[in-house]
Amino acid sequence: MKTITISSKSIKTLLKRDKIATIEELKAVLGTRAPITVFRKLSELGYFTSYTHGNRYYTLKSIPHFDEQGLWLFQSVGFSIHGKLMDTMEHCIKQSEEGMFGDELKGLLHVDVNSSLSKLFKQGRIARIKYLGRYLYCAVDPAGMKRQITNREASNASHGTRAIIMGNDWVSDEIKAAIILFVSLLDEKQRRIFAGLESLQFGYGGDNWIAQLLSLDPHTVAKGRRELIERDIFSEGIREAGAGRPDVKKNA
Repeated sequence: MKTITISSKSIKTLLKRDKIATIEELKAVLGTRAPITVFRKLSELGYFTSYTHGNRYYTLKSIPHFDEQGLWLFQSVGFSIHGKLMDTMEHCIKQSEEGMFGDELKGLLHVDVNSSLSKLFKQGRIARIKYLGRYLYCAVDPAGMKRQITNREASNASHGTRAIIMGNDWVSDEIKAAIILFVSLLDEKQRRIFAGLESLQFGYGGDNWIAQLLSLDPHTVAKGRRELIERDIFSEGIREAGAGRPDVKKNA
């Protein structure tokens, strides 16, 4: 029986014209129903799989013009020299100068990243810390993480406190004025406890940010935070729950 030889030329012609194609389009141009035949021909030519759209698109290695991040976007379909989505995310996070927030990574890759970030963290491929109320994703190695956090803090400081992590308008002037007015109505201990509570919600770096916002010493904020954690917040004359004389039970 004569063996039928399928040429990869038709795939090359299609991809040079359209740049990208799905497996169904490639099967059609080859005249085959077998995906393995398509992948065999793609391997002969050298190819990339998209990291977006469920890895449904393919292109030849000779076609993309990758940017400095190793990414190429064509008609909303993304390709990466680093591989599929999770591999690309891991590389971007580890190589970033300041670590990356989820929305920063989403903006870079043009795809939803939340579930993949969770998987990468659970697999131990990236680290994360609570930084001013959100997760900052970093390199796993301690030295790399420390460098990224230091760079992030330096960048934030250079843009002022209102530019921290969520853009220049994260805390509007109206909200800032309302917070400061509210704090001015509190006594010294209440201000400290309130500042500590806000710092707890922010996580890493919260003491300094809240201190700057409320014109307090960072040590004061830290003290309020510790008092909340240790539940040491009860003033004289204010009883803790359960304190005092036991209730007198009435006989039926």
